[in-house]
Amino acid sequence: MGSMSLWELFLNFDQHLGAAIAHYGPLVYAILFAVVFAEIGVLPLFFLPGDPLLFICGAFCASGYLNLWVLMPVLFAAALGGSLLNYSVGRVIGMRVLSRPWRWVDQSALQRTHLFYAEHGDVTFLLSPFIAVVRTFAPFVGGIAGMGAARFLLAAAAGALLWSVSLPVLGYFFGNVPQVRDHMGAIVLSGIVIGVGALVVTHTWRSLRARARR
Repeated sequence: MGSMSLWELFLNFDQHLGAAIAHYGPLVYAILFAVVFAEIGVLPLFFLPGDPLLFICGAFCASGYLNLWVLMPVLFAAALGGSLLNYSVGRVIGMRVLSRPWRWVDQSALQRTHLFYAEHGDVTFLLSPFIAVVRTFAPFVGGIAGMGAARFLLAAAAGALLWSVSLPVLGYFFGNVPQVRDHMGAIVLSGIVIGVGALVVTHTWRSLRARARR
């Protein structure tokens, strides 16, 4: 690794993954866990690599440098663990905020946030892992909003599973295709837009049918 510090490696792990594998061997799985866990679980570290890292990991699996069946559980555990940490911090802060009539706290905004997570929390955590920054702040806000722990766990686990499986698998099959690799962010965003659009259309259709029956 030369003169590169571990911290520099940590910050740009997606760019130096090959060198890290050569230098650290199997220990690279622990570093991957730490990077993903920190990005999702620690608010100030939201800028750490996420989607590109998982995609590139899949490409290294296809080349035989990493094992896909070891990688995916590691990423899943890191993503879910980070979400639980962030949710727990938000839950503690939320309870303290709601327990006192702080002047600077907009109670109506908190109530609206609570209602949003009550109605759309499942979809939020299914899609949020695919959106940089959002995957870090969504669990924290969910905790502040008072989303139920059991419901959060199920939703966060589903999102973490989808994220930790889909991107490495995509990288495994398409990571060495330049057109896919260079536009991976746009491809992921397009998939999210299509998914959200389908949910909006379905929700609108159901609402119109419900109104028509009244």
